[in-house]
This record gives sequence, structure tokens and C-alpha cells, in this order.
Amino acid sequence: MKNKAIALFSWLAALWIARVFLVSLPYKFTGHPDTQHIFGTIGHWMSGVLGEGIGRWFAAWGAIAVGSAELFVSVLLLAPVILFAVGRFVSLPACYSRARVHGLAGIGAAAIMAGAMFFHLFTPLGIEVLHQGKNDGGSLFYAACSIFVLGLMMAILNRPFCPGRTTKNRTTD
Repeated sequence: MKNKAIALFSWLAALWIARVFLVSLPYKFTGHPDTQHIFGTIGHWMSGVLGEGIGRWFAAWGAIAVGSAELFVSVLLLAPVILFAVGRFVSLPACYSRARVHGLAGIGAAAIMAGAMFFHLFTPLGIEVLHQGKNDGGSLFYAACSIFVLGLMMAILNRPFCPGRTTKNRTTD
């Protein structure tokens, strides 16, 4: 019963995280003005803290880099569906279990959102993003916080995600 509850929680978290990440990709990959404002603000701040070169790079390419990481994590979050289907026809190694993949994807999602939370809290971007007279009310920051927490929970609940580590009744997820 416990494993089924963990699996259900993981799937609900995975669907939420993947939805948020995938819906944001068109903004990141097309140079949307809101995205340019966000990554430009952070890039400008980075120029003063880490140097002009890294700040310019982040302003120009940060959205693509972050979007690519979010796409990769989204694929990992949804990969157990494919692994389940393939596993019906071929025997897959234990490293391809839903728990292991969701645990790793949870770490990835939490890491990406830790960066987002840092930039909201410690740069001029702020918790509430103001651009062209519109205030997002903190929705980007709060989504990042929810994904950070859910990602950490996925990683913790889906242990063991390291090869060679198993615990009782956790290898059959």
C-alpha cells in the first residue's frame, strides 16, 4: 500500500512539474519579451557580480539553457510510461524502475528551481516580477517553490535511486 501511495504521489507531482516546465518552453525558446526581461534582469545583475561576459551570456542564452534543462527533466518525469510499456515486452534492468527515474528527475527539478528561487530572492528580479506595467503577483516564484518542494519529496520518497542500493519491498516499483 505504501509503495502505491508513493507511486501515486510521484505521478501527480511529475505531471504538475512537467506541465509547468513544458508550458514555459515556448516562452524560453522563442525569446518572448517576458522571458527577455527576466533573463536580461538576471544577466545585468550577474554582470556586476560575476563579470560582464557571464552576464551577457546569461542574458542571451540563459533562457535556452534553463529551458533545455527543464525539457530534459520533463522527459525523465514522463519516461516511466515508456519504460512500463517496453517492460511488458522486454526485461529491463532495475535501474529503469519508475522509482529510480522519478527520484533522479525529482533531484533535477529541485535543482533547477533552487536556481530560480535564488534569482527571485537575491537579484533585482524580485518575488513579484514587474514587466511592462504588469505584476505577476509572485506566481513564477511560488510555482518554483512548489516544484522545489515536490522535487525534493519525489527524490526522498523514491529512494533508492542510486545503483546498487535497495531496501525491502522497494525494488518492484
